[in-house]
Amino acid sequence: MALRSRITAATSVLVLGASLLLGTGVAAAQDPAAQDPAAQDPSESSQSEDGTVTYQSSASDLPRTTRGTQFLEMSIDAVAPGTVTTTSEPFVTVRATVRNTGDRRVDDISVRMQSADAVESPDELRTSLSLDQQEYADVGEFQVVADSLEQGASAQFTVSMPLRGTQSPSLGIDRPGVYPLLLNANGTPEYGGTARLDDARFLLPVTGVPRDPTVPDPMAPDAVPLPPSTADPVATTVLWPLADKPRLAAGIPGSIDDRVRLVDDDLAGELASGGRLDQLLEAVESATASDVDPGGKLAQSLCIAVDPDLLVTVSNMTRGYLVVADPADPAGPSREGNGRDAATAWLSRLETLTESMCVTALPFAQVDLDTLGNVGDASLASTALESPAEVVDAILGVTSVRGVVWSSTGQLGEAGAATVRSVGQRTALVADNSIAPGAAGAVARVVGDTTVAAELNATVFDGPTATALAGVGTDPSTPRFTPDDQRYDLAGDSRTARLQDALGAVTYHALTPPDGAPRALTIAPPQYWTAGGDEPDAILGTVSSLLRTGLATPRPFTELAEEQPTGLPVETVTTSVSDRDQNLEDRIRAQSKRIEALRGSLVEDPQSVLTPRRFTAPLREDLLRAIGTADRSVDPAAASNTARIRLDTSEAGLNSTFEAVTVLAPGGVYTLASEQSPLLLVARNDLPIGVNVRLKVDAPPEMTVSDVGAMALPARGSRTITVPAQVDDSRNLAVDFSLTTLDGQQLGEASTVSVRSNAYGQALAIITACAGVLLLLLAGRRLWHRFKGQPDPADEGYERP
Repeated sequence: MALRSRITAATSVLVLGASLLLGTGVAAAQDPAAQDPAAQDPSESSQSEDGTVTYQSSASDLPRTTRGTQFLEMSIDAVAPGTVTTTSEPFVTVRATVRNTGDRRVDDISVRMQSADAVESPDELRTSLSLDQQEYADVGEFQVVADSLEQGASAQFTVSMPLRGTQSPSLGIDRPGVYPLLLNANGTPEYGGTARLDDARFLLPVTGVPRDPTVPDPMAPDAVPLPPSTADPVATTVLWPLADKPRLAAGIPGSIDDRVRLVDDDLAGELASGGRLDQLLEAVESATASDVDPGGKLAQSLCIAVDPDLLVTVSNMTRGYLVVADPADPAGPSREGNGRDAATAWLSRLETLTESMCVTALPFAQVDLDTLGNVGDASLASTALESPAEVVDAILGVTSVRGVVWSSTGQLGEAGAATVRSVGQRTALVADNSIAPGAAGAVARVVGDTTVAAELNATVFDGPTATALAGVGTDPSTPRFTPDDQRYDLAGDSRTARLQDALGAVTYHALTPPDGAPRALTIAPPQYWTAGGDEPDAILGTVSSLLRTGLATPRPFTELAEEQPTGLPVETVTTSVSDRDQNLEDRIRAQSKRIEALRGSLVEDPQSVLTPRRFTAPLREDLLRAIGTADRSVDPAAASNTARIRLDTSEAGLNSTFEAVTVLAPGGVYTLASEQSPLLLVARNDLPIGVNVRLKVDAPPEMTVSDVGAMALPARGSRTITVPAQVDDSRNLAVDFSLTTLDGQQLGEASTVSVRSNAYGQALAIITACAGVLLLLLAGRRLWHRFKGQPDPADEGYERP
């Protein structure tokens, strides 16, 4: 099947030049009889049976992702109705804009609408958007939308076409389904002939066919509205993500009184009225209101998935915050943040909403589970997968649904699956095309849409629907799990067209004919989702309509979490590791080890609000933010650079924390009164929390120092350390002293002390022994003379009084 072709400047020049030289020209598309296909090089232009001429490259199978220089560019502005129902008008109206993006004037611009057969498989929700225009067999008449457009000029137009009927061209939509539609634009570039210059595509969901006004008898079978079958509704679960990019400045430990610092103030705008997060939250508030969802079906089907990193940031913003001038210098110049009131209001609304709705926690900072698995740090895995539920519950005052780990990439490699298994009984949520049968003849057993992977329960969301939803918003992207044949360049589609594709994907499964098997659908947009404006309302409105009309039934998210593993081995799909950054993983692994060493040495004081866990939590969370996936699919290079800056800053901040605990050496030479006199040192702790330390001594062989054991240093205080020492030399000795954590990680810088003892060592011992012997000899001599009765010569001249 040929894919959608695009025009290149070189090809256009060749075709137009050939037309002028041969004098044949190309007739208007409305007059096929005037055209002369034989006068054109078939490698450069082609003519369809309906008279449409297309300029194209000699490579006839150019994919839709190839976009060369174009004369015209067309974009969809509005589609009415966005979803066709039995009560809709019996025609479709599209408002669009055509713009001259070429290097010359274009005249006689005309547009017609075309449609293709209804989508028959999930993969066609994407592949149908790359069909050759000839596959759109039902065609309307060309309508002139602009007589002439100069370079850079644009014109907005409206075209309409009946859904069905026999009296005039129609779209051929005679049953419910999801239909690909196309607007085909012809024009005559200056110096050339008429050709197909661009097209625009989108999906049109049809949940019911309205009446056919062209049939005289309104009660005739082919004239009455055609409703869909509701005999086998699809059990539907909707995950609604609330997440953001990491905003907290890195390298700053937790505190009680200090205000947090953010790398920018963009989150303030997203939380404020009209911002992205405000609109995502408002859409749920509106769609689940009692007057809009009286039976509560949408509320039962919906579960809000919150990134705990976002909650931590917003909660801190409510107490006031600072915005740093340079993210690489978080302790440097800063200014007051502007989002305190917006954060307070948004968080209050979320607390109210989640009082009566399902809420679950995303992995912290939308961390990449495979990268986390490659790091292989148990404490970091616990922070990423176990702590989030506690954070969400503590801030929102709810009991969140536990046990489900939603992979931000939609995939799980071996390392990621092992990490999920390591934190206990968990269900992994991945794309339906990311699970493969196990090796060695193992058979995968699927119950509903749940598959078990090597003792890891895995439930799946619909991949094509998730891919379509990823295209919605200001920053469209294509997820990693999307197969190659379903990928194309989203830059050529307008925001309205991408929304229509998403609505078609959401509706598709409810309209597929039943096959006797239980039908279930999990709808999962990207965790970091840039949908805004009327897009969130349109998507939730579509789901609500499906539930209300009986095409779908609610399936609470808790059912996915409660499903038990079958025990059959299933092997996860091996994901590409071409972009794996092993240096980044090594740095994170080493830094996590240092953080854990620090946490284990901090003093747990029941009288202090600042606990070791609270103090070190931001430092550990920084590592998860560095391997998060937010915005990675939109601009991988920028996201990678941001992650490296964050990790560099985090390492610098941790180094500063370690350097805040050190030993102070006395100035000059330290003189001992004797060979066994103790050394007196001062250990200082500038941290706001107490810390247990050990003294590490590097002394020469002439000096023996006793181990003083572990000691506690008070918060922002110092302590004198008495170090028993014995010196066997009177020379100046250089001794290095440093403090370490309880497991040996060095704190601060080592201090070198110059020690001198007043002891004389072996010489002093010999002199003392000789003096003692002499004293004994003299005393013996005196006693001998006294025993003999002889006067002692030493007493000569001495007379007693």
